[in-house]
Amino acid sequence: MLEAMKKMDKTVRLARVAGIVLPMLLLPALAMAQDAASAEQAERISELGTGINTVWMLLAAMLVFFMQPGFALVEAGFTQMKNTANILMKNLVDFMFGALLFWLVGFGIMFGVGSFAGCPHLADLDSMAQLLNNGLPIEGFLIFQTVFCATSATIVSGAMAERTKFSMYLVYTVFISVLIYPVSGHWTWGGGWLMNGNEGSFMMDLFGVASHDFAGSMVVHSVGGWIALVGAAILGPRIGKYGKDGRSKAIPGHSLTLACLGVFILWFGWFGFNPGSQLAADTASAQTAISLVFLNTNLAACAGGVVALFVSWMKYGKPSLSLTLNGILAGLVGITAGCDVVSPLGAVLIGLICGTVMIYAVEFIDNKLKIDDPVGASSVHGVCGTLGTILVGLFAEEGGVFYGGGFGLLGAQTFAALVVAVWAALMGYILFKVLDKLFGLRVSKRIEEEGLDIYEHGESAYNH
Repeated sequence: MLEAMKKMDKTVRLARVAGIVLPMLLLPALAMAQDAASAEQAERISELGTGINTVWMLLAAMLVFFMQPGFALVEAGFTQMKNTANILMKNLVDFMFGALLFWLVGFGIMFGVGSFAGCPHLADLDSMAQLLNNGLPIEGFLIFQTVFCATSATIVSGAMAERTKFSMYLVYTVFISVLIYPVSGHWTWGGGWLMNGNEGSFMMDLFGVASHDFAGSMVVHSVGGWIALVGAAILGPRIGKYGKDGRSKAIPGHSLTLACLGVFILWFGWFGFNPGSQLAADTASAQTAISLVFLNTNLAACAGGVVALFVSWMKYGKPSLSLTLNGILAGLVGITAGCDVVSPLGAVLIGLICGTVMIYAVEFIDNKLKIDDPVGASSVHGVCGTLGTILVGLFAEEGGVFYGGGFGLLGAQTFAALVVAVWAALMGYILFKVLDKLFGLRVSKRIEEEGLDIYEHGESAYNH
């Protein structure tokens, strides 16, 4: 009995020791297993975040692509029926050609390594992925940037509508997509000197801050707008636009219905254009930023349209639908640069300013400069794109003049906007002058009078 009790006591002591020793021996293994599970969970969360961001970026790209039919309808509606097929064809062509050329050359020039311009990688996306390394699939980022490039190119067609040779349109679309837009884009979104905020950079030394253009008032819209203005000036006005006394005569578009539908589509697409530039939606801060941009974009559009309605009413005695439509677009263009850094009140004020200035810009360009812009593209995109970029220096909640930030940001915005405007206008002037001298930009008088549809394309948009 005593021997049995001793054996039991020994067993109990061994069990106690095992209860202490075994967990100590298993602890590292358990810790390693837990670490592996945590790492796997973190990797899955990271992949989920990347997936959310990728889907958001591609959804935004779809919305921006949908702006192409918006531009097509606005331009077609504001121009004459006999040129509708020509307008629609050009809006198809600038995306088809632009997408291929930007993939092949323009993407590398815009985001590649280089001081004045990036090095073209000729469709080598693997090299571009190593350079950018922004956590997003390079293929998705390329298509997102492609639709922005196409927007800049399509702006030009409206200002030069109803008298430009289709062949010449193809040529200058190529140059915009592979040179003019990508180079100025490299200076800004491509990490170039205008938006380089590193210590010792040109902008930091000069202004103490780099310029800011969140979604493209300057990078996209002003580039297209100033090229459009120069192109329309070199091309000359449409037949019958100005009388012998020099006074401007209205040449009504054939369908304000199409124009209005086009503006609604553009307004809808802008909710990809601006909020999509956030490129991330996987965190609370990103979601708040997207929501603010969405709100500011809509408020500026509404304010621009409202003020254009009332200013046109007071100025011309009737509330003009065409000017109201362009007022909406002016507000959208103006807010695009600073939609992420201004308050909702600031967005409304920017919309009001741009909607008002647009009307006087249209009148000045038409009556004083005698430049015939059938759709007002140079006023909406050129003037309001530059103005919206500059207004960031006043209304930005951090660094803006009205928020006690001094004049550094205002100086940087003004300087950058002027540099990009001069670049676009100068390159546009050289391009159009050369094309005009070598081949002639303009169709013959007979083709212009009878319509470009039949002579340039052999078909008409309307069979009656």
